[in-house]
Amino acid sequence: MPNFADASSRASSNIARRIVEKLQGEVSIGRIAGQTSGKVFEDLVLEFIQDCFGRLAHLRPGTWGIKKVSSRDRLSIAQFEQYTHLVILDEAARSNPALAAALGSDYTITPDIVMFRVPKPDDRINAISELVDEESANYAILRERNNRASILHASISCKWTIRSDRSQNCRTEALNLIRNRKGKLPHIIVVTAEPLPSRIASIALGTGDIDCVYHFALYELMAAVTEADLEDAGEMLRIMVEGKRLRDISDLPLDLAV
Repeated sequence: MPNFADASSRASSNIARRIVEKLQGEVSIGRIAGQTSGKVFEDLVLEFIQDCFGRLAHLRPGTWGIKKVSSRDRLSIAQFEQYTHLVILDEAARSNPALAAALGSDYTITPDIVMFRVPKPDDRINAISELVDEESANYAILRERNNRASILHASISCKWTIRSDRSQNCRTEALNLIRNRKGKLPHIIVVTAEPLPSRIASIALGTGDIDCVYHFALYELMAAVTEADLEDAGEMLRIMVEGKRLRDISDLPLDLAV
């Protein structure tokens, strides 16, 4: 059985097997730990985005970085311009128990993958014509003279599977990104391989927090659900896709170029 299927769910197992067949994959005997599968999935998503976005320089010029974030670094987000103030907030909370109790963990954000843009020096900004000088644009964050921190462009969470006890982590993280930013809101994205549409819906439906959910094999998932004659699952997929809440992984690099 594919290890992204839920063995206790006949529908999940059925869909997962069909997806593997359509991808011309193979299922071997043995088990892979959930954390190992998740890490491999993160690595593959990172590699895919780096490769594809690197080919879109003509659509989205700039100096970009894409990397994984250590799960142990709860303030990794503070390295980016919109969230540098969180370091000060964390220091204040550490020295004030009452403040720490009031804040809780609302300011700790650890996405799996981050995409960021590096500020530009004035000679690059003025390469075609003089746009900035010492008397103008003195607060623009794209200008290296004003800002040395990278600008967070996207926060990407990778979920090999979605289980009810973990499905809301993405939403909590998204809301923390929204509430704690100063300035531009980054793209907030979830990538998953979950085969059950109902579980995907638990994080895809609704607006205001996550931009969109991307499936690693959406077309194969849709075909698998149709072939398995799962009407409710098919209707849920239709609602998410037509409602612009679920897209294929192939859409992600182009969406990041927006």
